[in-house]
Amino acid sequence: MGLFSQKYCDICGDKIGLLGNKKLEDGNMCKNCGKKLSPWFNERRSSSQADIKEQLAYREENKKRVSAFHTTRSLGINTKILIDEDAGKIMVTSAKDLLEANPDVLDFTDVTGCLLDIDETKTEITREDKDGKQVSYLPRRYDYSFDFYIALDVNNPYFSQIRFKLNTFSVDGKPPRQYQEHKEMGDEICRVLNQLTQKVHDPVKKEEDPESIVETNTKKTPVLCPYCGGSATSPDSKYCEFCGGALGQ
Repeated sequence: MGLFSQKYCDICGDKIGLLGNKKLEDGNMCKNCGKKLSPWFNERRSSSQADIKEQLAYREENKKRVSAFHTTRSLGINTKILIDEDAGKIMVTSAKDLLEANPDVLDFTDVTGCLLDIDETKTEITREDKDGKQVSYLPRRYDYSFDFYIALDVNNPYFSQIRFKLNTFSVDGKPPRQYQEHKEMGDEICRVLNQLTQKVHDPVKKEEDPESIVETNTKKTPVLCPYCGGSATSPDSKYCEFCGGALGQ
């Protein structure tokens, strides 16, 4: 067969358009079938035709769960965690039309952990010397920006983690208020989810202090300098290592 011979989807049988082929371990899949898979699924290339057909059957059944879902609580701004507290279920989505998007509906028992993950980007600030060259300050100075992610560990046959960003644009280190607002949002999401899932996984511990749950399930976050926006490498630092300003004042 020629390099550009017509290919057919091994899942639905339709013709595969130019640049529309999604390779499987033992065949080909069209982009329309690919769109029906879970958005959290990322092992297509190592999946067989049988694996894909099995997942599509699961996704079709999931539509009934979406139709029956009744949101009693919502967490987040853009991508949201929708909670049905009466049925003990959640789903994560940014879609407006839930029936069309068909987000995976998970039971509280499927969620095994929630982590606030803060990614820090450090960019050096330079100055122009007398020769017009960009040189470093002494000591070096930096601009900081942050991205806030929620990572949910889950038990599901097709994916093991749901990871999504809380912020639309990277959060500048200055002013510190924006950083704190996003951190508090992430902490609140983890606190609520851990409370809900804790009651299901271990009813004996359902009265556990929620603050201790957040502390256990979130990474240590850097201390921001209110003067230069620098991020202290140690959360116990009293003075900024970049500008010398007092921290925690």
